[in-house]
Amino acid sequence: MAKSAASKIASLVLRILTIVLLLISLVVLSTNSKTVETDLGVAQIRFKDILAYRYVLFTIVIGVAYSLLQLVFTIFEVIRSSEGNLVFDFYGDKIISYVLATGAGSGFGVTNDMKQLYELGNFFEKSYASISLLFLGFICTAVLSVLSSYALPKPV
Repeated sequence: MAKSAASKIASLVLRILTIVLLLISLVVLSTNSKTVETDLGVAQIRFKDILAYRYVLFTIVIGVAYSLLQLVFTIFEVIRSSEGNLVFDFYGDKIISYVLATGAGSGFGVTNDMKQLYELGNFFEKSYASISLLFLGFICTAVLSVLSSYALPKPV
């Protein structure tokens, strides 16, 4: 089954939306820090001090890289009215959506656990905001995954 023009445009819009959501998530997460007063002095807590947030950052970067690559391919498909590589789209969208889902899940989990243990003001709220944007990026990629599965040729 060939990709329709509407399907190609929807893919293009969803890929752009995914990139925007993931880039905003990346900025919010990477700039998240908090200065706290301890018995030993002043300490700076940054996102990279928490291992799960590093994994979240990794998933965001992988998601942005893949989405940019696919955006170029999708633009090429729309301009040239070609099919592209349907199998690559199918498996790539599936894998990346799972990667983004695991990043969002680990981020939500560690933020919930750490928030119960430590009072760091708005540090965890910013983390929740970044991870929520990552989750929305996952939703877009999951929808793309469904669209790419419809484009695959049906067995005879």
